[in-house]
Amino acid sequence: MDRVVFKGSGDRFGNYGPEINKALKECAGKSVLYIEKGVYPTGPIDIPSHTRLVLEEGAELSFIDDFSIYGPVETWWEGVPCYAMHPCFFISEVEDVVVEGAGVLRGNGKKWWDYILNWKNTGRVAGPETKEELLFASLNKGYEDQPGGGGGRPKQFLRPPLLQIYKSKDVVIRGITVTESPFWTIHPLLSDNLLIENVHVKNPYDSPNTDGIDIEMCQGVTVKGCTVDVGDDGIAVKSGSGALAREKGRVAKDIMIEGCKVLSAHGGLVVGSETANGVDNITVKDCFFDGTDRGVRIKTRRGRGGKIRGINVSDITMDNVICPISINMYYRCGDPDPIAFSLLPQPINDLTPEISDVSIKGLKVTNARASASFIVGLPEAPIKNVKIEDCDIQLSDKIEEGLEIEMCRGIVMNDYRGIRVINSEVEVKNTKVNVEPAVSFE
Repeated sequence: MDRVVFKGSGDRFGNYGPEINKALKECAGKSVLYIEKGVYPTGPIDIPSHTRLVLEEGAELSFIDDFSIYGPVETWWEGVPCYAMHPCFFISEVEDVVVEGAGVLRGNGKKWWDYILNWKNTGRVAGPETKEELLFASLNKGYEDQPGGGGGRPKQFLRPPLLQIYKSKDVVIRGITVTESPFWTIHPLLSDNLLIENVHVKNPYDSPNTDGIDIEMCQGVTVKGCTVDVGDDGIAVKSGSGALAREKGRVAKDIMIEGCKVLSAHGGLVVGSETANGVDNITVKDCFFDGTDRGVRIKTRRGRGGKIRGINVSDITMDNVICPISINMYYRCGDPDPIAFSLLPQPINDLTPEISDVSIKGLKVTNARASASFIVGLPEAPIKNVKIEDCDIQLSDKIEEGLEIEMCRGIVMNDYRGIRVINSEVEVKNTKVNVEPAVSFE
């Protein structure tokens, strides 16, 4: 393909977006578009099929923090199909796309974070107020009853992900840096045959809901050699939330995560909490988690639904994590009916989650700051066939003040620091934990 270098001057508002989108359409299927060194303020970018885009070293697409220019698109937001703000960098219903280079996508998230944190910190009582929020409320009928994960659905301030791959196939994202995302950072959604390789994801730890890579209802995905340092979960696999998601979604399956580093996240490898359509055949190996709250983290609850199975984790090194293994069916975020957290068996229905066939081998953990493992199933749906083998989990000398082993509700926490098992079938073999007993079944 020919090499075409982007030449633009921006519009009268300093927005390069219209010119970049025009160049992408003109080059699709014919030329490789290069963005040279420089900062390019831009609104939403839409990627056509058969695109080859190279962000050269020093090139930065800097997304303008004007809430009004990210208008409604049909997508999913925290596991629910709805209208939400146009993703900053949108690969939607296309095929055969490569985005690569040493350049940067910058979401300029601070204004977005400050707005939602102000709402969260003042009691969350107000509903939609601004013109944009009222528009989304009118488009998303019944949003008040839709499940949420803590991002702010009642406000209808449905922030854009920085990079979303939606209903697309044969997409490669390689080498770039994505940073300061308004919301989830890289969000592959309902897409097939994806490669995310040697990508750097960076957000402040205190930025709200800025997950690193959230793979939702995708099939055939490889994440390799990436570094993730964010303000929420690091690398996550999701499959939709609630009854509407079950109607329109599909299982997340056949996903490989290899050779990645996750730093200062809520979880290193995460499954859930959006699990409605199930998760199957996830392989995670040869990764390093440093300073994450949880290491391997599976989270769901009553009302989330889905069969989670075939999770295979091996050869993970962890340091300075709060809890290396957390499998939690009492995940609290989203504030559903309190019955979701009852310790008594509840009727089984289509939205009762299931977890089975989890293999964790070869963990090497130093300085675990709270406990070795927290594995808690539902009394009506116990966790089945969890194997922890050939692991070495070394706890710190004492628990730091104020640490939370897992974001759960309903389970009484205690000061036991080993492998705590409730309503779960767990086999532990050839595993060292520097407390006695190493495993406690309740």
